[in-house]
Amino acid sequence: MRILFDTNVVLDLLLDRQPFAAPAAELLSKAEAGIISGYLCATTVTTIHYLARKVIGARKAKRQVRMLLSIFEIASVNRAALEGALEGRFRDFEDAVLHEAARLVNADAIVTRNVEDFEESELPVYSCEEMLSLLKAVPEPE
Repeated sequence: MRILFDTNVVLDLLLDRQPFAAPAAELLSKAEAGIISGYLCATTVTTIHYLARKVIGARKAKRQVRMLLSIFEIASVNRAALEGALEGRFRDFEDAVLHEAARLVNADAIVTRNVEDFEESELPVYSCEEMLSLLKAVPEPE
């Protein structure tokens, strides 16, 4: 299953935002183990670096980004993603870009803490808890 993680899910984990960090960590561990194919939008990576650099410094921020790159594939933000986002009906452009990047990598779903922000999504959208429940219903590959 190909799942694109919204920026807020990754930040919940990295910034230990409670009570959201634990389900985010569990889902990320499934990506790390190869149980799911995890994707991040390219803009998520730049946003995380920018925010992390302010809080933990440039060296640690780069370390965090390297860790994420070792776990996740990256969904590009190209002309098609940006034009699709402009044509879409999303209220928030950033969410629209993330959605289009997910579509372009043929993601099966988007995981976010703000499911309501993706009402216009053509893809299924789940919270971390919903995705974890869904994954428990599907047997893991051996």
